[in-house]
Amino acid sequence: MNENKSKYIVMPFNFKLFDNEHVLLVNDAGDYYFLKTSDFDNLINYKLDKRSAIYQDLNSRQLVSDYNDIDLSIELLSTKYRSIKSFLRNFTSLHMMVITLRCNHKCRYCQVTSEVEEAYKYDMSPETARRVVDYIFYSPSQNIKIEFQGGEPLLNWSTIVSTVDYAEVLNKKYKKNLEFVICTNLTLLDEEKINFINNHNIAISTSLDGNKFLHDKNRILRNGKSSYDLFIEKLELARKMLTRNRISALMTTTIDNIDKLNIVIDEYIKLGFDGIFLRALNPYGLASKYVNDIGYPIEKFISAFEEALNYIIEINIKGKRFIEYYTALLLKRILTPFGTGFVDLQSPSGAGIAGVIYDFNGDIYPADEARMLARMGDKHFLMGNVFKDKYIDIFNGEVISDIVKKSCLDAMPGCATCVYKTYCGADPIRNYLETKDIVGHRPSSNFCKKHMGLFDIILNKLKNNKEEEMNVFWSWISY
Repeated sequence: MNENKSKYIVMPFNFKLFDNEHVLLVNDAGDYYFLKTSDFDNLINYKLDKRSAIYQDLNSRQLVSDYNDIDLSIELLSTKYRSIKSFLRNFTSLHMMVITLRCNHKCRYCQVTSEVEEAYKYDMSPETARRVVDYIFYSPSQNIKIEFQGGEPLLNWSTIVSTVDYAEVLNKKYKKNLEFVICTNLTLLDEEKINFINNHNIAISTSLDGNKFLHDKNRILRNGKSSYDLFIEKLELARKMLTRNRISALMTTTIDNIDKLNIVIDEYIKLGFDGIFLRALNPYGLASKYVNDIGYPIEKFISAFEEALNYIIEINIKGKRFIEYYTALLLKRILTPFGTGFVDLQSPSGAGIAGVIYDFNGDIYPADEARMLARMGDKHFLMGNVFKDKYIDIFNGEVISDIVKKSCLDAMPGCATCVYKTYCGADPIRNYLETKDIVGHRPSSNFCKKHMGLFDIILNKLKNNKEEEMNVFWSWISY
């Protein structure tokens, strides 16, 4: 060891040339730092002055360490790393139940290819639902969220009611932190259903793609008529009757609204939502079939996302608190040492570990996208069935084992050395859909391109460190 190298230890981190003047460094605990290229050269050549502010900043983030403090540096790094991976201790908390595949809508991007309202054979029976709930409570997680999905789950209302009642009775024994969510287009809500939702403290997740013109472009009723007016009527009814405002909405970005996201955002604010989740189109079901009509290059989504984010930030700066939820989620991963538990962005993948979905017939898949893939005819990710297989065989089976082994970013080509590895996650179902390989192919992956683009946008704002923007960001991650 030469004399200079004995000055300090360069700790493990990934890096990239961020712009012509700066190199971005990120370690496995998510600590980041922007170095001028000249300072980066000094760092890796052991020429940094240990009395400099730069060295002290790097040392405080465990990007370098004094020789005498190496044990402490490793311990601090390890503690942060364990916090980020804490979702692994909460196996499995999100349980999605497909109550029915029937739907009164015929959305052009429907990812599950829903069935007509008369197709009752696609309903989950109360017997199947009870069996599913039994399996849900086998989960070792103390936190249990049961999410009712479809089709339109309100078409099979009696099964929702019996499921909630049964789960609450069962929970008197298990005493878990039990939550319910109904994912619904709202149009079948009535006072009886809202009273039940109120009485059982159920959250509602719905969909809104913009104003009447934009919403009706793709979200139409099965009879071909507008769904917007009915959506507004039922939203107002729910808001009037619910004692707690627990209604959130998701939007889907298509070619019809991608250049009009400011109009979509204005609509959300007008209707009283406190934020929006800017969601790209996923290539499943009808969204895949009609991709030439409603799709777009992922680069266009990234550009539109940045423009919309700037629009939302300006709204916040002017005094209206309104959150872009995906940015808030990514900021939590970047600016805090805590894991987010977000199923779609984990390493190893959260599929089957953080969340799982039970189809109407009791079949179990590790993710909603795997269920969508099965609707397209490929049951590669089928884990088992609640009537045929034991819990231990399903959740300790080959499907989850294969996903875990092949979705750790530290071992995935193109991810292991990526500067955004700590903030990102694996999408094995999307990888399989696109390449027939769970590991996938990063250079051609739209999932990878999208997240690289979004991280670039957010990290650039953090580098610029404008006080007004940073105040907005910190207010979002403390909501």
